[in-house]
Amino acid sequence: MGFVDNLRAILSNFAGYLGGDPNTHTYTQEEIESARKNFGGQIQLPPMVRTRWYQKDIETAEYLANCGDLSWSAQLMAYAGRDGILSGVLSTRTEGLVRLPKSFRGPRDILNDLRSSDISSRPVFDEMFPPGELALLARDGIGLGVGLGELRWVDGREYPIFVRLDPQYLIYRWQENQWYYQSVVGLLPVTPGDGQWILHTPGGRQNPWQAGLWRCLARAAIRKDHAALGRDNWERKLANPARVAVAPSGAAEEHKQSWFRKVMAWGMNTVFGLTPGYDVKLLESNGRGSQSFSETIASQNEEMIIAVAGQTVTTDGGMGFANADIHKSIRADLIQATAQGLAYTINTQGIPPYVVSIFGEDRLDECPVMSWDTTPPKDQMASANALNLAGQAMATVRSALEADGLTLDTRALCSQYGIPIVEEKQTPTLRVVGE
Repeated sequence: MGFVDNLRAILSNFAGYLGGDPNTHTYTQEEIESARKNFGGQIQLPPMVRTRWYQKDIETAEYLANCGDLSWSAQLMAYAGRDGILSGVLSTRTEGLVRLPKSFRGPRDILNDLRSSDISSRPVFDEMFPPGELALLARDGIGLGVGLGELRWVDGREYPIFVRLDPQYLIYRWQENQWYYQSVVGLLPVTPGDGQWILHTPGGRQNPWQAGLWRCLARAAIRKDHAALGRDNWERKLANPARVAVAPSGAAEEHKQSWFRKVMAWGMNTVFGLTPGYDVKLLESNGRGSQSFSETIASQNEEMIIAVAGQTVTTDGGMGFANADIHKSIRADLIQATAQGLAYTINTQGIPPYVVSIFGEDRLDECPVMSWDTTPPKDQMASANALNLAGQAMATVRSALEADGLTLDTRALCSQYGIPIVEEKQTPTLRVVGE
């Protein structure tokens, strides 16, 4: 086993994934890099796009997904993502999330390098993991239950750059317990955390597509799309009233045809002078035919919002709960879940390759840990006030006990109230809070 293969084995073991033999593929690294150059550095195939979907396609996509083929599932999610309502709600859990303040814990020298600026004003971490790419990976995790990215090495840099890949080419083979990616070269085995591949599975490591929202979101998007087409068709046919020209039964045929042509030429501000027996009428729809389409569209919008956000209060501002703060806790809970899942993927599969490449394999066990601060500002203020009151209370109790010759167990109180402490023999670590 060569150095690269040995390093990949160490990194994949650090990520904790079990799978098939990553060396079973028939493509050498030289062949992959040669094909990548022929496609301008790209290994991803052009995306397959369908512009019209039907409810029965969701069943087919589910059968394919359970067989390990995520092509239809990912295409359905991409189709649903075209919807403005869904795109806006998803951006709150993804685009907004990756731009929240970040905190890091770990050895001082590694954190100083990770937070330093290299060839731009951005920190090395943001250069390695562009927020836009992370937001797309988080969106794949929410919608599909699984997302895939690649760490690409760039000339002139000491660290790789993360690039999200289209999950519609992601394949899982049950008989091998192995993920594959259909690339311009061919079928490439995916070993999460090996220094090249990053597999984000917030839906669980076993059949993560089952936990994705793609079924309900695709169903709502298809119904909404078809209802919008039905409403457009109704408006073209029935929104404008039909004109009815009435001629007396005894009129000559040439007089009737002349009258009909005048009504046909009806334009703006047209005036008709009528003699007894002639009449003009408007034949209008009752106007209620389009209500079903509008109700369908509204109900599907609500279903999308509830599926992604958990409720609709934070989106439309409506009165959904008796307690005005409950929607904030639900919202924070969903954002926190997304943040923790994405941070776990980065900490186990993204940061270790950087540590090994810069500081060496011996520092792998000292990998720093990052997280996003998803705590609402109001809760941070409450925590600070609670910590202040706890300190004052402990000082008061300690003084009272000392008068009787007793000692306050400060360590037990800190453990009970979740106050972080550092052991005297413990090596201090640096915690850096991002802007």
